[in-house]
Amino acid sequence: MSAPIRVLVCDDQALIRTGFATIIDAQPDLEVVGECGDGRAAVDLTRRLDPDVVVMDVRMPVLDGMEATRLLTGVGVAHPVKVLVVTTFNLDEYVYEALRAGAGGFLLKDAPAAQRLHGIRTVATGAALLAPEVTRQLVGRYAARIRPAENAADTALTPRELEVLRLIADGLSNSEIAAALVISQESVKTYVSHILAKLGLRDRVQAVVHAYRSGLVT
Repeated sequence: MSAPIRVLVCDDQALIRTGFATIIDAQPDLEVVGECGDGRAAVDLTRRLDPDVVVMDVRMPVLDGMEATRLLTGVGVAHPVKVLVVTTFNLDEYVYEALRAGAGGFLLKDAPAAQRLHGIRTVATGAALLAPEVTRQLVGRYAARIRPAENAADTALTPRELEVLRLIADGLSNSEIAAALVISQESVKTYVSHILAKLGLRDRVQAVVHAYRSGLVT
């Protein structure tokens, strides 16, 4: 049996933090290695405990989740950690920035426990997690703040790769993209890999951000 996924839970609401930690610890493949209630403690504990995944609230005292995420997994971080952002969505205005900072994905705070657990497992594998039902709303909500950036690398994408990138930005999963384009899921995975490699992106989350910044999606 493989070692359990080690999780650090960061939320300034003790009841929510403790409740979720209890649910995580009840899973045979997950283990809570620490809890904290502010962003600075999240950074310090992560560097000390080296968890596999940090579940990060956005609104926290001392240091917010956006800045904590940037310090843990942003550009130039020597040993980036996987971060799953948990947001109330309607209240958090920095989620887009948290994703740009390097978060591996996001979930709504009121998501069912099973969905949160799935999110931890998904991010732990290195795959990005985008909640499809809110991806367009979340990134689109802040699109007016995003300055389109010219990127010569976009010209390296084939028409089909550009099409796949737009569908990724719309929040479609690989199976949904395959159905929309009438191709196999393996083909979709290949296109996604080529897109990430050509644009120098780490995962699907960065691909969504890039699509909005480059003006491919408005």
